[in-house]
Amino acid sequence: MEISVSRKAHFNAAHRLHIKEWTDEQNRAFFGTCNNPNYHGHNYDLIVRITGEIDPVSGYLIDMKVLSDLIKREIEDRFDHKNLNLDTEEFKDLNPTAENIAVVIWRLLRPHISPNQQLTITLYETERNFVEYSGK
Repeated sequence: MEISVSRKAHFNAAHRLHIKEWTDEQNRAFFGTCNNPNYHGHNYDLIVRITGEIDPVSGYLIDMKVLSDLIKREIEDRFDHKNLNLDTEEFKDLNPTAENIAVVIWRLLRPHISPNQQLTITLYETERNFVEYSGK
C-alpha cells in the first residue's frame, strides 16, 4: 500500500536572476524586475512530499519529527534570511530561479531519504507561482 506524507516549511530569501554571460541589457530585458541589481526577496513556502510503503510495525511512512528536523537543518538553516546569490555555495554559479532552488533542495534532502521512497519538492515563490520537482 503506497501513501504520501507531506511536511510544509517556510523560508525567506533574497535573490537576483542574472546570467553572467549576458549583458546587463539582455538580463534586464529577459528577467525584468527580477534582475534588480539590489536584489529582491520572497517568502518561500516549501512542501516536502515522501511517497512509499507504510512500515507495518510503526504504521509510519516516515517519522514526521525526523522529516521536520531534516528540513530545518538542510534547508531552513541554510537558506532562511540569506541572499541566495551572495550567501550560499549552491547559488554562487547557479541562477537562483524557483526551478533551480527546487532542484537544489531535492538534491540536499535526497541522500537522507530512504532509497525505497520517492521525494517530491513543491516550492512556492508566490501564492500563484510554484514549481515541483521529483528527481525524474
